Amino acid sequence: MHFEARFSAVGGQGIILAGTIIADAAFLEGKHAAGSPTYTAQVRGGPTKVDVIVDDEPILFPRTSEIDFFLSLATRSYNRFGADIKQGTPVVIDPNLVTIPPEHEDKYRIVRVPIIELTSSELGRMVYTSAVALGTMVALVDVIGEDSVRAALKRRAPKGTETYNLQALEVGINATREILAAMS
Repeated sequence: MHFEARFSAVGGQGIILAGTIIADAAFLEGKHAAGSPTYTAQVRGGPTKVDVIVDDEPILFPRTSEIDFFLSLATRSYNRFGADIKQGTPVVIDPNLVTIPPEHEDKYRIVRVPIIELTSSELGRMVYTSAVALGTMVALVDVIGEDSVRAALKRRAPKGTETYNLQALEVGINATREILAAMS
């Protein structure tokens, strides 16, 4: 099993943490993982991404080349980091923040999840964006078990925010599952 995920956003949205949690969850399941964050010169507000590779075997080359899951929370980040994505891959975009080229509609499995709106309305604080985003991945791909993601999230969440972060994860999972059901 070899799986490559990419999360992209703008600096300050906390998306880099999502990659760390995925890697931690993979380790909890005895898998290998490598993460590689990228920041542009404009750290706050500039395009950022984190790539994570999960594999059953040791990872000898920690660079992605065929993305199996892509999430973007900003058009600039989508345009900059939306490369190397396999055809048919689940691509999660926040429809309020990301505009994609029309030809991508047929090339990828586009799933529109209003992550920022969900974070704001359901949780009231934007610091939980990465946990909501993680929930979308958990709902869409079967790479790491939900229990492992929950355990890794609890370990990485700042002291006193564990319950809210777990709630944010559930918001992402449930919203994505509802959207998938409506798409069917």
